[in-house]
Amino acid sequence: MSDVDAHAERFDAKAADYDDSNSPEYRACLELVIDHARELLRRSGDGVTARSDSGEVLLDLGTGTGAVALALAGEADRVVGRDVSEGMLERARRKADERGVGTVSFDTGRFREPAYEGPVDVVTSNYALHHLDDAGKREAIGTIAALEPRAFVLGDLIYFAEPDEPAHDPSVDDPATVGHLADALTDAGFVLTAVERVTDGIGVLVAERAR
Repeated sequence: MSDVDAHAERFDAKAADYDDSNSPEYRACLELVIDHARELLRRSGDGVTARSDSGEVLLDLGTGTGAVALALAGEADRVVGRDVSEGMLERARRKADERGVGTVSFDTGRFREPAYEGPVDVVTSNYALHHLDDAGKREAIGTIAALEPRAFVLGDLIYFAEPDEPAHDPSVDDPATVGHLADALTDAGFVLTAVERVTDGIGVLVAERAR
């Protein structure tokens, strides 16, 4: 079994209870990702042109049960969610059906192979990129940059200060330092326009394409 398949199985098992099991710090990070992405999407009304003739497109990677994607469904003309866990995706689809949201689609995809083609205006990800090692994170950011979004909003386990003890499970999580992520984003052609620290190990980065 590949690492990705094992990771998908872990989250398949968590899907039913996932939304009720998250910490206050996770929820604070989630809200910051949503707030920043919402502001970026609303700029289309301030003279920013959508990349698609059909309007603004948001791509949410590591979408899980669709928390970010569904929260922003009213802000974008189209929202696309991608995840490796079919259990989490089924939960996201059910929530979309229950809420009558028809502009969001969920399907299998991963950071380095998002299984999406077409214009993207904003890419988001919350609490997912840390499952890749540092080289994998850099490769994923390169894949995102190749989609040419105008912005990428990342919420994650991010070390702003070295912990005395790892604040994560090293068997499944590999948080990066804020410096490593900033360098990877800059090297991919982004400019870091906002840094939000939730805790010393959790934060949100907003990166916009250099113009």
